[in-house]
Amino acid sequence: MKIVIAGGHGQIALRLTRLLAARGDDVVSLIRNPVHATDVAAAGGTAAVVDLESVDAAGLSAHLTGAEAVVFAAGAGPGSSAERKDTVDRAGAALLADAAELLGIRRYVLVSSMGAGAEPPTGTDPTFVAYLRAKTAAEEDLRRRDLDWTILRPGALTDATGSGRVRLDPEVPGGRIPRDDVAAVLAGLLAEPGTAGRTLELIEGDVPVAAAIDAVAGEPGTNPA
Repeated sequence: MKIVIAGGHGQIALRLTRLLAARGDDVVSLIRNPVHATDVAAAGGTAAVVDLESVDAAGLSAHLTGAEAVVFAAGAGPGSSAERKDTVDRAGAALLADAAELLGIRRYVLVSSMGAGAEPPTGTDPTFVAYLRAKTAAEEDLRRRDLDWTILRPGALTDATGSGRVRLDPEVPGGRIPRDDVAAVLAGLLAEPGTAGRTLELIEGDVPVAAAIDAVAGEPGTNPA
């Protein structure tokens, strides 16, 4: 399978690239900084330099040719402004969907965040509020499209070694999750079309990744495959 990852130099994206390449998938990683191409290649992917904040859907689609699935794992990143949370985390996700629709690519996996889908509590840092609102808007946009989408909302991310055991459900309590395990779940979701139309939350747990994905695959969703 050929898979295009937006935000291909991110910590989760590089882990996902390694997993996909190891199982024989062809990975194209969209990056903004050409210096990062070496890291993408080391992970087993092919870098495509493109700025999601300046390209249009037609220009982006040129990098998606032949793909069977896309993953939005991009983000403005820590320290970025509220404005860039919108232009990257919301508008970038919508742009990738526009480009996928132009080429008839149906499978779309969005990396969102726990806390999306609800108004942040009073007193929340304004920049984090902007981030969550951008993720919420990206989710809402994707749900309106005729795509085989899956939305994944990880909990607080850590660099701990993944255990391969998770809790994956439409709603889970707040918690942490190693980036290793987020990448493993994303790889599994891409291989399981029965998870289309699902919004899933992810934290550490006791269920092996494959079993957790099997358990949610095919359950009633917003937009079943």
